[in-house]
Amino acid sequence: MTENEKNEKCCPEGYVRQGGACVLPEVTFTTLIMSLNTSALFHLGEIQDPETGQSGHDLVLAKHTIDTLQLLKDRTRGNLTGKEEELLGHVLADLKLRYVKASG
Repeated sequence: MTENEKNEKCCPEGYVRQGGACVLPEVTFTTLIMSLNTSALFHLGEIQDPETGQSGHDLVLAKHTIDTLQLLKDRTRGNLTGKEEELLGHVLADLKLRYVKASG
């Protein structure tokens, strides 16, 4: 195991080692979208909480998160980079399909 791998393993999940300390990654539009995506996937029962190992299943909260992402897409139209717009579009399409499947 390399020294870098050892340092990263000392940090809690989701954190990165920077300057000898464990910190959260930089806040960017992409990390915001991915965070909301993770939340929606959890509420759809698609992923487990890493600490408890339990899955969520709350379609109301999943829909709320999807609606939040849709609001971001609508309100940021014309202000995103091509990659950000593509990411948001793909995330929304995927979550909407998963929501329909979970609620059907």
